[in-house]
Amino acid sequence: MNIGIAENNRKKVADELSKLLANEYLLFTKTKNAHWNVEGLDFYEKHQLFDNQANQLAFTIDSVAERIRTLGFVVPASLKAFLALTSLQETALVTNNSTEFIKDLLSAHEIIIIQLRSNINVFADSYNDFGSSDFITGLLQEHEKTAWILRTLLK
Repeated sequence: MNIGIAENNRKKVADELSKLLANEYLLFTKTKNAHWNVEGLDFYEKHQLFDNQANQLAFTIDSVAERIRTLGFVVPASLKAFLALTSLQETALVTNNSTEFIKDLLSAHEIIIIQLRSNINVFADSYNDFGSSDFITGLLQEHEKTAWILRTLLK
């Protein structure tokens, strides 16, 4: 494969993207859990919100996987692999109210935001992969917007 990025650099980017994929997948699962299990007077509104967010995450997951393939590597695609790669924690919430779900989801988005931000310059400057740097910059903006929405709901 000759796309102007050394194979070892493509591998390093693909490895970081695999960690991101695992985080996105766990966040998707957390979001579907919120969608399925939220209870309370605001059920319908939050049920819809979490469904919309899960749908966006499903698109993101596919995009991250395709970026890994674009770089020439196999995508980790099992729950076992995702659990080994993720930096997110599964959370057993005490209640099914929207506030607890929102706090948990917000925390996960913020972890991913930090992960993305830490890789933007590394991908471009250290690995000469401006495409992946640009790609994760777009994902950063999506996660920042979702985090803002979730944060606003807690006020």
